[in-house]
Amino acid sequence: MLKGKVAIVTGSTSGIGLGIARAFAAQGADVALNSFMQDQESDRLVAALGREFGVRSIFIKADMSKPADIYAMVQSAEKQLGKVDILVNNAGVQHVQPIVDFPAEKWDLVISTNLSAAFHSTKAALPGMKARRFGRIINIASAHGLVASAFKSAYVAAKHGMVGLTKVTALEVAEEGITCNAICPGYVWTPLVEKQIPDQAKAHGMTPEQVIKDVLLAHQPTKKFATVEEMGALACFLASDLAASVTGTAIPVDGGWTAH
Repeated sequence: MLKGKVAIVTGSTSGIGLGIARAFAAQGADVALNSFMQDQESDRLVAALGREFGVRSIFIKADMSKPADIYAMVQSAEKQLGKVDILVNNAGVQHVQPIVDFPAEKWDLVISTNLSAAFHSTKAALPGMKARRFGRIINIASAHGLVASAFKSAYVAAKHGMVGLTKVTALEVAEEGITCNAICPGYVWTPLVEKQIPDQAKAHGMTPEQVIKDVLLAHQPTKKFATVEEMGALACFLASDLAASVTGTAIPVDGGWTAH
């Protein structure tokens, strides 16, 4: 379904980003992976994608808090793979602390990585998409782009901003064959989440099973984690020709969290 397309997925050497990149590759798209550092693991992932799915795969090192890196990343993908049809803005960081104690530098880092990066990469990719009259921009927001939680001021502000940016982008390019949508996950089962469970159990004096049900999934009525495969499947649909009329949306994949 995506054969012949080229995708950039930011923050894609693990978790949701890697799941989406793998889903694209499985459908025949050439894929540019990204992280802020290049190491043996990133090189292994690129090689494995190419072997497993028979597509072109590259790695582009870029710090998503730095606009110059972002523009260079898009230019590099266009040079190495010929174009950019699909842009997935997935890279993100988190910091949890009350507003009165929240360090200004942490606020700036979360906003620049989680929100400003999506603006800069979209700006960089749009000229090529407009010239070809085709483009799919998928912003990985969050359930926190629709509702709030205490102590996550920067993250919630950034994800709400990403939903707003999604809508503006969709309106500006609506007649040019380009769509822009946001996916709003709740808790997704990733290595990062899995690593949190023992520490949370110790901090709360709970069993790992209690932490999963009563802490991590407290707001998800299904009491189940979403999966990276689910994120990949939705991203593939949004990137396809079948989703040509789906634009400007914020789609929750949160087990009913935002239905409250």
